[in-house]
Amino acid sequence: MTSIGPKAYIHTDRLKQNLWNIRRHIGDRKLVCVVKANGYGHGALEISKVLSKESGIIFAVFAFEEAIELRDNGIDNEILIFSRILPELISKASELNFTLNACTMADLKALSDFHVRTGTCPTFHLKFDTGMTRLGFDVSEAHKVFTFIVNNHLNPEGIYSHFATADEGDLSYAEFQLGQFNEIVEKGKNTGINFKYVHCSNSGSILNLPNAYFNMIRVGMLLYGVLPSDEVSMDISVEPVMSFCGPIVNVRKVPAGTQVSYGGVFTTEKETNIAVVQAGFADGFPRPWYEEGFVGYKGQTYKIAGRVCMDQFMVDFGDVEPDEGEEVLFFGKKDGNDIAVETIAKEINTTTYVLLTAIHGRTERIVI
Repeated sequence: MTSIGPKAYIHTDRLKQNLWNIRRHIGDRKLVCVVKANGYGHGALEISKVLSKESGIIFAVFAFEEAIELRDNGIDNEILIFSRILPELISKASELNFTLNACTMADLKALSDFHVRTGTCPTFHLKFDTGMTRLGFDVSEAHKVFTFIVNNHLNPEGIYSHFATADEGDLSYAEFQLGQFNEIVEKGKNTGINFKYVHCSNSGSILNLPNAYFNMIRVGMLLYGVLPSDEVSMDISVEPVMSFCGPIVNVRKVPAGTQVSYGGVFTTEKETNIAVVQAGFADGFPRPWYEEGFVGYKGQTYKIAGRVCMDQFMVDFGDVEPDEGEEVLFFGKKDGNDIAVETIAKEINTTTYVLLTAIHGRTERIVI
């Protein structure tokens, strides 16, 4: 055996093709590639190193530490940070050319204090909450926000918001949010603020709400070749960037009536080959998937046998006797197997976001 432990194969050819197809769809607009949460489980560094070679790419992360990791590993692109501003890190953000997210009056006060003290100010975007009820200035604060900015000689590079339901079939709430955002942007312009970038679109609205494109677009899940939900139609050709796999480490033939794994919830119906796969829920394999789940092997699917363990799980191969060291596919597209992560998410009543960002533990990411 030469392969021990789960592997997340990252298909860079698919990643680049997805990017190109998205760019063709959105036209001549600035593109922000979201690589937060370790690149949606794909590896932020691995993804960023590939995409940084493309022209005009801006990256977005959530935490300051994520941005530092990219800079420390040679990523020179602009980086937008979605989390709250920490005043003690403003100087570092300015030094490293990070774009900050101003979403409260306290954030603006911290930026203004820094500007007065140093004569400089890091790049920042204003975030308004138009209906997500998460980070962002309240719509009613717009006049107060813009007046403070003008009076304190601040210069926001951009303004943005975030949709709560743009990936759903009913777009009425998203349209309401868009209307709110349009009014805010207009108020800002009427106050004399010239926004270089205006952005509201995410993966769902790229597919579902073209009137929200503005001049900058953020793309996350769609970039990785996964539908943001099953309520949107896929008008852009994308393929899954990740193939999540694990090695067979043991195969043995067992008689009919053999119980497999914890609780004995799976019992073999006939003599069969049971393979042990070295990956478990500690590595990000979705534990509830065992009830109806399967894996791919040489173009065929085989049922998961019993409950998934922390480090391993078993597969019923029937009359097929796979070789130890060979890999099975959990989800993705590789070696003649194709299992959509969307299928698993729907069957176990979760989301693709949860499944992908859960991949961790001993999982090795291999760029191919």
